[in-house]
Amino acid sequence: MPLSIVHALAPAPFGGLETVLLHLATGLHAAGEDVTVAPIVGPGEGSEHPFVHSLEGSGVRVTPVEIPSRGYIAERRAVSELLRSVRADVLHTHGYRPDVVDSGIAVRAGIPRVTTVHGFTGGGRRNRLYEALQKRIFRRFDAVIAVSAKLERELVASGIPAEVVHLVRNAFPSGEPARSRAEARARLGLPEGVPVVGWVGRLSHEKAPDIFVQAAATSDDDVHFSVIGSGPELERCERIASDAGVGDRVRFHGQIEGAGSLLPAFDVLALTSWTEGTPMVLLEAMSQGVPIVTTAVGGIPDVLAANEARLVQAGDVAGIGKAIHDLLNDPERAQSMADAARSRLERDFAVDSWIERHIEIYRSLVRS
Repeated sequence: MPLSIVHALAPAPFGGLETVLLHLATGLHAAGEDVTVAPIVGPGEGSEHPFVHSLEGSGVRVTPVEIPSRGYIAERRAVSELLRSVRADVLHTHGYRPDVVDSGIAVRAGIPRVTTVHGFTGGGRRNRLYEALQKRIFRRFDAVIAVSAKLERELVASGIPAEVVHLVRNAFPSGEPARSRAEARARLGLPEGVPVVGWVGRLSHEKAPDIFVQAAATSDDDVHFSVIGSGPELERCERIASDAGVGDRVRFHGQIEGAGSLLPAFDVLALTSWTEGTPMVLLEAMSQGVPIVTTAVGGIPDVLAANEARLVQAGDVAGIGKAIHDLLNDPERAQSMADAARSRLERDFAVDSWIERHIEIYRSLVRS
């Protein structure tokens, strides 16, 4: 008999968490489970939100919860009613808001509550306080899924019972459709015939887009750099590029739907983060066969070995610049690493086994 699983999140328009949940919900549905996704969005946003659109035609039931930003009581009522209406067996929350505001509804409904911890960003005092609160609440969850071994250790060290924490690394379907190099470059307005290094993500402190721009300033004059994403660090990064004299070679494209399909535009993808869980853009690049330079933080060393990507210390501008230079100037070596990374994805991060692991966790909780 299929399980009725409700996934709750407060989605951004695009992002790694949203990509994870898209593949998880559609995979569970394909496996025969009864899946409902409850995106918590603002009034009137339900039918227009890009994340809602991404699930169209998937067969997954999508029930937007349209709530003002601080309408927490109304939100809890709406989620509670949804759990009743679909006769939910499990509530699976993703992200700070549903973890804190909505997860307790599962206790009243007499069903297990599960969360996936996609990573912690740290940052300012207020954000660290929120994350500490989130970890305390996790102690009362029935299952806490960590996407990397480092996160698993951190969660157990914070006081969450070890038997509640499950290591389930993110997965990504190999062979996902992508644009050709020429199509991807045309979509981004990038010139043909020049090397391009890409960066994709939220322009926020923990992702270190400023380090990427600084590394661009150490590059050869014919190398172009492409930044996809938006966020609070945008103006600062633009200023760094201008002050370093590389404003004409660093292009900021803003947020783009389906950015993963544009990765073939890049000769190298660079990740410069200070902290990560298991970034989905990394798995997307592995799937598309794009050579990778990345900082060795969070769950990234779980995913890539030295023969599959260039791993660099976080904050090492010169090291990141040199790694990019080396790959661009040794295309045979770069392609060999990209091929090895794609083989690793197909072997160790297959979607089918990832979906089976989630079902196994859900069913064990429902039985108990």
